[in-house]
Amino acid sequence: MPNIFLGLGSNIGNRGENISKAIEFIKNISGSEFLRCSSFYESAPWGNEFQNNFINCVVEINTEIAPEELFLILKDIEIKCGRKKREKWAEREIDIDILFYGDLIFEKQDFYIPHKEICNRNFVLIPMNELAPDLIHPVCKKNISEILAETGDRLECRKINFN
Repeated sequence: MPNIFLGLGSNIGNRGENISKAIEFIKNISGSEFLRCSSFYESAPWGNEFQNNFINCVVEINTEIAPEELFLILKDIEIKCGRKKREKWAEREIDIDILFYGDLIFEKQDFYIPHKEICNRNFVLIPMNELAPDLIHPVCKKNISEILAETGDRLECRKINFN
């Protein structure tokens, strides 16, 4: 089974609780194994700076579920965690993105694996670097720690203690 990395973020309500609830749903995806979770990080909003800071983390799972089916399962988890439909870059109760699905390169409509913006986002790269610094990005052929060192993202992203 391929290792899959998921990015989670929240900036509405009890952000840490929103992420923790989503993680519990992810742990219970049938046909999957939850491996580990990064630390939680607080980050400035990306895309629309006039909103609350986010709490972000990355989780690693194994699964035999196909990428498109996993995508639908994750969207259902977002709804179960209270996500409301809003415009792009808007605040959100929970956001779950498939960052990597093994070394798969996949593109269909607006669904890309690996996620197209990984190399530009500290809030993904920093927790990814905590879990898998040597993971090779299948498109740019660099490892996560190299990508993090080269990123142009200067938005703050700091580890937080979350109980």
